[in-house]
Amino acid sequence: MLSSSARAQGCPGFTYNDERFERYFSDFAAKYGFHDMYSGGFYSFPSQEEFWAYWSRYIFINRYQNAPKSVHGVLLELVRDKDYFVITTNVDHCFRKAGFDKKHLFYTQGDYGLFQCSEPCCQETFDNEKTVRAMVEAQGFTVADGVLTPPTDGTPTMAVPSELLPGCPHCGRPMTMNLRCDDKFAEERYENFLRTRDGQKILFLELGVGYNTPVFRSLRTGNKRTKTLRKQRILGHLQILTTNYQERLYA
Repeated sequence: MLSSSARAQGCPGFTYNDERFERYFSDFAAKYGFHDMYSGGFYSFPSQEEFWAYWSRYIFINRYQNAPKSVHGVLLELVRDKDYFVITTNVDHCFRKAGFDKKHLFYTQGDYGLFQCSEPCCQETFDNEKTVRAMVEAQGFTVADGVLTPPTDGTPTMAVPSELLPGCPHCGRPMTMNLRCDDKFAEERYENFLRTRDGQKILFLELGVGYNTPVFRSLRTGNKRTKTLRKQRILGHLQILTTNYQERLYA
């Protein structure tokens, strides 16, 4: 069982406040005063057209543009011939792009590559690559070989056409990103992996744990006898014997 958390997100080169931010969001920074992608994600934009202008750029470069470093590919080679399962709080889809089997992945915080109904009226999610690409191109960006390039003849527009605003195909309400931010998150489950391996020894390996979203600290297995990390540890299912995250940074 592998876990990848916030501190692992920067390993492949996905940083949110350096030249990548300046290259793709300098217009938003000048207008609204935030200086990194993460902060901009919480900004209350005045219209859905501007909201999706920001988020389409954000989604494309962090989900559809390849990571600068092949960290996840190296990890895949270590576990390819093993019975593995990955739980990650990162929403950049790096595991899937590296070749990890989709059936062995669980994204606890969602996926930049999916839309869901904002209500939601159902638990269904929808691939967004085609819509996101249309949004960034409508702002003047070009896409070649999977790389997003800003317009060379001026600044990009900061709004998408209204006809590109995503709506739920079932109820017509606005769509939103499939990201865990409230009780409306539409999610898949990973209990099947644990249930079908009940009684077996499982190595829980947590990579790049951050303070905001540690995975195993509150992992729930669906098994009434093993509800939390502490109980799993007592039953001998964990190889890391500390829940002190300051220590685990160096494990």
